[in-house]
Amino acid sequence: DAPRRFVDEKAQQLKAVSHQSALIAGFSMVVLVEIQIPTSLNPVLLVTFGVTTALAISLMLVAMLNATYILVAILRYDCVTRETPFVDFWRKRCESDWQLALRSFGFGIPLFLAVLAQVAWVTFWEHPARNYAAALVTAIAIITLLFWYAHTDRKWGNFLLSPQAKLSNPTAR
Repeated sequence: DAPRRFVDEKAQQLKAVSHQSALIAGFSMVVLVEIQIPTSLNPVLLVTFGVTTALAISLMLVAMLNATYILVAILRYDCVTRETPFVDFWRKRCESDWQLALRSFGFGIPLFLAVLAQVAWVTFWEHPARNYAAALVTAIAIITLLFWYAHTDRKWGNFLLSPQAKLSNPTAR
């Protein structure tokens, strides 16, 4: 029936955001813990790297935790007695937190790419070819970031944040 299908659809969306956020936060945390920081590293780069990594992890955690809490809430929704229609429940209790989770995820992606670029500079800091190696990694991160903004975020960001967003088949009844 329609309410159960709507709950399942939202559950799948929440799981996807939660899992991807956890994965990116985990990668960022591993980078922060495992990287060997040269003692000669520029202090500005060190602080920038630390702040960027912490922000990426924090935003991904906000996305993951919000999606997880909403998932738990909607899985407790009673589709049988339906004291409150699910659409109303979602709109009143979940929509703003869902949007926060998506925004946090969306802001965390560019920060994760910035971490990628900074990792190259930190890792290659004492290598004679550091400028070439780090610049290549930074260029790849920038190209990916531009693609993210020009295509993915531009195409899907506002659509997914819209409460009225749905794909419909006008010929289906």
